[in-house]
Amino acid sequence: MRAVEEHAPRLGVAALCVAFALARATFYRRRSPKPPACRAPSPRALSTVERQAVLDKLHEPRFVDLAPAEVYATLLDEGTYLCSERTMYRILDENHEVRERRDQLRHPHYAAPELLATVPNQLWSWDITRLLGPAKWTYFYLYVILDVFSRYAVGWLVADGESSALAERLIAETVGRQNIRPGQLTLHADRGSSMRSKPVALLLADLGVTKTHSRPHVSDDNPFSEAQFKTLKYRPEFPERFGSLMDARGFCGTFFRWYNVEHHHSGLGLLTPHDVHYGLAAARRAERAVVLAAAHDAHPERFVRGLPTPAPLPTAVWINKPSASAAPPGDQPAAALSGGGGFPVGSLLSTGKGGAVTAAVGTEEARA
Repeated sequence: MRAVEEHAPRLGVAALCVAFALARATFYRRRSPKPPACRAPSPRALSTVERQAVLDKLHEPRFVDLAPAEVYATLLDEGTYLCSERTMYRILDENHEVRERRDQLRHPHYAAPELLATVPNQLWSWDITRLLGPAKWTYFYLYVILDVFSRYAVGWLVADGESSALAERLIAETVGRQNIRPGQLTLHADRGSSMRSKPVALLLADLGVTKTHSRPHVSDDNPFSEAQFKTLKYRPEFPERFGSLMDARGFCGTFFRWYNVEHHHSGLGLLTPHDVHYGLAAARRAERAVVLAAAHDAHPERFVRGLPTPAPLPTAVWINKPSASAAPPGDQPAAALSGGGGFPVGSLLSTGKGGAVTAAVGTEEARA
């Protein structure tokens, strides 16, 4: 550029640009740059006052530790629409308030067992995770049975040890409480000792429950239970250690009441597991549609795609969906009817000294 400018009066711009392999348009553009154009704000954009109102709402004590999706769904259920979930993220990002809460490990993707759920109480997954105790090398063990379709925790238990006898008792009581019929349910788990134990296998055979297992050394073959444990341990109030067994049981009781009844799950169209498990999802979605329609009528210019609709209801949930070419026609589990009934309060379990295990069976929440 400098050489072209220096010799242009004597040799000409065109000849110098050819010699230096420089486009003449580039030369003139760089010599006389245009000022950046000022874009007019979009008529659909929130005003400064409205953006501050959204940020203030996200800063409220009840929302400060929740994801925008959770805040969005909660406000819809309360009859309030401030903006879209994506706009909440934009406002938080402008204020440098979007970040990962904890470091995450990255795992490669593996092919996994192919299991399908189309209704509640058709496919469950269960697993055990350790909770740090009061001293180093001490742990409590949390057993959780999760309905894959609704993500509803149908049964849970906290013990100071891992025992196939406790797993057997938990499964039997949960199957009875959900009114599971023989041939209705598939129970998926990893390959832990309690999961593969002979007492559990015999119990499932007696109950008419089909059992499946993850492949060896593949943790992603049981993704729904792993995701539920991550939700548990990423809660802001999750402690570094639990002071006692009763402390762990109390925390888990509060957590599962929140998870089942209050938590708006992104995999369920931001509905709660309780709503999906007990057939309340369609009514809840209709109520949200009314709120969104009112918001659209008030400010139609903000909805560039027209009338917004709530997220669709779940229809099928896979543990590793097969490709279209790999799945033979008609080779899918038949839909099963969901269990119903009330929710008896959980009981305390204990074994003799030989078992050295004490546990509390989790309870299910009463219908809202």
